[in-house]
Amino acid sequence: MAKKKSKSKMITLLLIGVVVIGGGIATYIASKRDKGTSVTVEKVHRRTITQIVSAIGKIQPETEVKISSEASGEVVFLGAKDGDTVRSGQPLVRIKPDLIETQLEQFEASANAAKVSIEAVKAEVTRSEADLKRISELYKKEFASREEFDRAKAAFDQAQSRYQSSLAEYSRSLSALKQVKVQATRTSIYAPMSGIVTSRTVELGEKVLGTAQMQGTEMMRIADLTVMNALVDVDENDIVNVKIGDTARITVDAIPERTIIGLVIAIAHSAKVNKLGTQDEVTNFQVKIRIVDPESKLRPGMSCNVDIETETHRDVLSVPLQAVTVRDTAFNSMPDVTQNRLSTTNDEKVKRVTKRPPSVVFLNDKLKAKMVKVETGLSDRGYIEIKSGLQENAEIISGSFQAVSRELKDGSLIKIDTMNKSKWKKD
Repeated sequence: MAKKKSKSKMITLLLIGVVVIGGGIATYIASKRDKGTSVTVEKVHRRTITQIVSAIGKIQPETEVKISSEASGEVVFLGAKDGDTVRSGQPLVRIKPDLIETQLEQFEASANAAKVSIEAVKAEVTRSEADLKRISELYKKEFASREEFDRAKAAFDQAQSRYQSSLAEYSRSLSALKQVKVQATRTSIYAPMSGIVTSRTVELGEKVLGTAQMQGTEMMRIADLTVMNALVDVDENDIVNVKIGDTARITVDAIPERTIIGLVIAIAHSAKVNKLGTQDEVTNFQVKIRIVDPESKLRPGMSCNVDIETETHRDVLSVPLQAVTVRDTAFNSMPDVTQNRLSTTNDEKVKRVTKRPPSVVFLNDKLKAKMVKVETGLSDRGYIEIKSGLQENAEIISGSFQAVSRELKDGSLIKIDTMNKSKWKKD
């Protein structure tokens, strides 16, 4: 009986020992796993990568005409209001012609006076010519002196000069009269093109200043809204990637529900510099994008955001952007990048060797991070092209950004965060 109790006690102690040892082993394994960095993983797949240059700007019509008057005066007629559609040749504005009519009367009187003056001078020329002819006959017969002949000839020459002068004065008067008549016809202004009145800045009874005197008063604008452009400013670092014919996707702040397609039709060669000479100096180049199918709701001056698709690589290996980082630890294995520079002494060429950290990704190698150098290419807003260094379907560590960019090293223990991994794939 005593032997049975002793045997039962030993079995109990043995079982307790097994449980304790097993718990210790499990605790050790769990502690080792807890030391791994929590990451998400993703397979390397083939995708289409499109490089995008983003810019902001304004919607503007291809053709917009400012309407001003050449004549000054009071506005007595307005044939269109803001938003109206007008036809080419349609009456738009009429300026009260009282001032120009007064000028017209003055110039007509001046022209008539010049014409009368011609007749008077012409009669004087005829008289002096007859005197000269009579004196010449008497001078030949020596009945008149040389002095009388010279005096008669001088009188004739002076009359001829006055006649030519009067003809020139009459011609000048006619030209001035013609100019005033043209200005009189321009007190009525007609639409130079068909389009929509996008702005009207005058009302009936207002006084306007004509362009014949200075800049003049702008009265309205007419635009052809069937041909619209987006004028955007592209940063100097991105402009080298933009080409004529590139496709652009345009979103207008006022029409957020629609994306409009456009094509790059012009790229400025001169820069636009803002805040020159300050720390915030910005250099941009204007790019004109033709809207392929204009939205009827578009209005000149609307703000827009543009994504220009500058280059596309199809069916290429790609990984998430945040999966790629740089590491100084792989520095020694990178090829040297050489750069030639001119020495400031003796005009000799000095080869200066510089190195830069390589781009790397981390593979999941049996719950250990394996660092691999890669050569990258184009990138879009989510993925980046891998030219070399990875195989399709390789499992790379895709997140988190903190882990990839700072915490992971070659050989680091990892643990896969399945919750974030599922969320990543869902997104």
